[in-house]
Amino acid sequence: MNWMDLLRMSSSNLKRRKLRTFLTVLGVMIGTTSIVVMISLGLGLQEAMYKEIEMSGGLNTISVTGADAGSSMVYYGDEGTEEKSDKRLTDAAVAELSKLEHVVSATPQYEMSVVLLKGGYEGWAELVALPPEALKALNLDLAEGGKLPQAGTSNLELVYGNGILTNFYEKGTGNGYYDTGELPDIDLKKDTIFLILDQDGYYSSQEAPSFGNEEGSDEAGSTSRKVQKHAVRASGVVSGDVDTWKTGYYNIYCDLDTLKQVLKKEFSGRAIPGQPTTKSGKPYKEFTYSSVQVKVDDTELVDQVVGEIRAMGYNASTNAEYMESAKKQMAMIQAVLGGIGAVSLLVAAIGIANTMMMSIYERTKEIGVIKVLGCSLKNIKQMFLMEAAFIGLIGGAAGMILSFLISAIINVLTGHGAAMGIEGNISYIPIWLVFAAMGFAMFVGTAAGYFPALRAMRLSPLAAIKTE
Repeated sequence: MNWMDLLRMSSSNLKRRKLRTFLTVLGVMIGTTSIVVMISLGLGLQEAMYKEIEMSGGLNTISVTGADAGSSMVYYGDEGTEEKSDKRLTDAAVAELSKLEHVVSATPQYEMSVVLLKGGYEGWAELVALPPEALKALNLDLAEGGKLPQAGTSNLELVYGNGILTNFYEKGTGNGYYDTGELPDIDLKKDTIFLILDQDGYYSSQEAPSFGNEEGSDEAGSTSRKVQKHAVRASGVVSGDVDTWKTGYYNIYCDLDTLKQVLKKEFSGRAIPGQPTTKSGKPYKEFTYSSVQVKVDDTELVDQVVGEIRAMGYNASTNAEYMESAKKQMAMIQAVLGGIGAVSLLVAAIGIANTMMMSIYERTKEIGVIKVLGCSLKNIKQMFLMEAAFIGLIGGAAGMILSFLISAIINVLTGHGAAMGIEGNISYIPIWLVFAAMGFAMFVGTAAGYFPALRAMRLSPLAAIKTE
């Protein structure tokens, strides 16, 4: 008996009991869908992580930090063992880092929390200051008419993240977007907004004066300084509404040199908030950056450069370190999700085995006849294995179609990752997963039909023919 005969007999046997075959295929379809959708969620998170790493400089970028500067410093170290550095990231430090072997560029960055005022609304945001080339490298998706801040000016130009409006709240009630569901009546593209760089000074001035002190005085009797408000306009706004997650969602971007000039002018003779000071509280002459992004010419040499930077007394972390840690977490997530889905496929395998055993009992006489007619034991075994493989293949193919449909629905419902705070699809099905899932479904079907096939092969021809 050749393969075409086996194929024809296997397909006709499946068609003979259409409802039972359909229910068995349905079990495989549900099992395959469960596994694929579960794994696709893990892969979607992994893809989002890769995009985030790519946008933050890729695997050849090192984030260097030193003494505290700015108001949002976070130190990252190997397994949390890295200590804070006392070395300051000044212009001299940036120049020193840029001269290291294999270093392509060293880009300073400064971050600080600021207050935003507009009419009856008050808000806060993270102001990120970068040189022009670094701002351009962010590849911010600006709304129509927007542009990056111009360098070499005395006035601050800002690029607002598309989620900044959610940080505003009403002064009187304290209610914001997440309380009322309504955005403030502010047009970031057109409106002039007051920016306060001295956040601590502003909030201190809002506190009620202590008993016995005159208004505007602190407990020591010193007169509170007047906080400067900078009237600023947007040079651009990141495209998308507040329900769309984009790079820079909560941030405001500006030119680094312009911000330094404004800060030095406003805080002339006194310490800039967030900048390190001497023991007597006096400011240093040099401006200290929050971090420096060091780009290496070869990813294979990143660890070597990291070692040199740490030997200089600075903290250094890389996206590669972060990715290795994240990969382990993702692998655990995918294993758990895949295991949950595999339970459904295990149940489907039991259904296939049951279907094949029932088929043998119903076709006992038929098996005996084809044995007497000279059909080999090997052919009988192949015929039943082929039927089981067919069930797995059809169920796997149907499961993949359903998986793509469910994946699309998940991505639409989550706003393509926006609802989860990531940029990109939350569910991602690569082509390799399609073939792997269908192959696995066929394997499960074949494995489930193996013992029934052995039973059919071992039936006695004479006893089978006499069976009613």
